[in-house]
Amino acid sequence: MQLDILTPDKALFSGQITSIILPGSKGQFEILNNHAAIVSSLEKGTIKVKTADGKAEMFEVNGGVVEVMDNKIVVLA
Repeated sequence: MQLDILTPDKALFSGQITSIILPGSKGQFEILNNHAAIVSSLEKGTIKVKTADGKAEMFEVNGGVVEVMDNKIVVLA
């Protein structure tokens, strides 16, 4: 899956991942390969990413929006 995490100032991350855990407004949720299309709001919290090469990365956000479509994930934080 392709992930892009964008802020008004800069791109925090752009690359291939195998999974992502997001702080949704109704609780944490995970997105895996071939996830159904979704748009969701995000709360303040930690985004946990597992990259395609097996590394784990974390990003703190103060809220935002995530869009998932055709294995492309865009987070606006």
